[in-house]
Amino acid sequence: MKIKRIVFILSLILMAYLSTGCGGSKQSSEAPKSESQQPAKEVVIGYTGPLSGPAAQYGQDNFNGVDMAVNDINEAGGIDVNGQKYTFKLEKLDDMADPTQAVNNARRLRDQFKTPAIFNPVFTTIAPIMEINKESGNEFLIMAYTSTPAVDDLNNELTVSIPPPFTAYVRGFSDMAWDQGWRNAAMVITLGAYGDEWRKAFKEYWENKLGGKVTADQPANYYTETDFSSQLTAALSTKPDVLVIGGPSAPTGLVIEQARTLGYKGGFILIDQAKMDYIVDDIFGGKTDLMEGAVGVAAVADIPTQMASTFNKKYNEKYKVHNTWEAVLNYCAMKALAQAMVKAGTVEDVKAIRAAFPKVFPLNGDKNPAEYYGINSTGRMLLPGAVQIIKDGKYSEPTSYVYWPKNEDEFNKLKEIMTTPNPSKYMPLENYINR
Repeated sequence: MKIKRIVFILSLILMAYLSTGCGGSKQSSEAPKSESQQPAKEVVIGYTGPLSGPAAQYGQDNFNGVDMAVNDINEAGGIDVNGQKYTFKLEKLDDMADPTQAVNNARRLRDQFKTPAIFNPVFTTIAPIMEINKESGNEFLIMAYTSTPAVDDLNNELTVSIPPPFTAYVRGFSDMAWDQGWRNAAMVITLGAYGDEWRKAFKEYWENKLGGKVTADQPANYYTETDFSSQLTAALSTKPDVLVIGGPSAPTGLVIEQARTLGYKGGFILIDQAKMDYIVDDIFGGKTDLMEGAVGVAAVADIPTQMASTFNKKYNEKYKVHNTWEAVLNYCAMKALAQAMVKAGTVEDVKAIRAAFPKVFPLNGDKNPAEYYGINSTGRMLLPGAVQIIKDGKYSEPTSYVYWPKNEDEFNKLKEIMTTPNPSKYMPLENYINR
């Protein structure tokens, strides 16, 4: 009996020993987590732009668009890359539109956070950042909010440009102004590389293509000046039918107000950086009196996509500021970047991510406030330039100018997939139809 009892006790000990996984097989009592159950990892996206100084609101509008997209992506559960979940975190730094500070910020974002992509909204800071984003072992994508065609000519294969080129707007604005019977134009456009390019492009098209006359060129610093009377007086002395003006929206509103005070009753062409709806709503309290005859980028409230009104309402509630195209298009660009990571199967290999961008288009208007239809070889995301005029106190129906199809047949095929119902015009730009 004693032997049987000893055997029984030893049997219990052996069973307990095996059940704890201490035996030779070392079987775990807990099944391993599947890849889908792994906790989400975090990807840091960088932003450097003017968040203080005269262009602070412009910089903040760009940032808000990226920020809203990051929040929406995270709230939807992030992205799944090869079975691993990722969420995004947005880090912002103020560069005050200073090139040196922008480069320092970009290096800091890359070194400290290993960010695969950095957003920036000013060409004078984008260009120097493009000199460092291809350094071996420190590569990162530049998500460039700039309409200047010069960025497309720099051949930086790790750059994605977000808005249409301003040459599309030069032609769209000019054609609409020409239809009003205006023939003599005086320019009071912002200083800087972007403004210089705009003045040159407008003069070329207005005089050499349409046959009009530029009566004056009086550039002004929209970032530092508040009194534009001397430039306006000189321009108005040439008796123009239309004033071509613009820089950031707030100082552009001052230019319009001061021109009217000086007795000017003609029309305006606002360069694409200045937004008519922002000026009407935030500078002139919703009144269009001073803006009669103004031609510019279409109001965001008139974007005809399915998601636009929902986005506008949510944006206004979240940020307590006027919605802008900067916010809308940066939102879309961040969504495209996230999808490019999914398509590339990586959140780290920036060359693979950039190569995957063509696979994410079209971005349809049911899930995005604006529709994009592709990306060209220079990295320019493709959407039309939407143009309006304020006439008899009301915004006209927007007209979309499509600039990249090679011919009418390609344009007609594109219209078949466009869900935006506003009128579209084919306006091929030589620098883009073959890219």
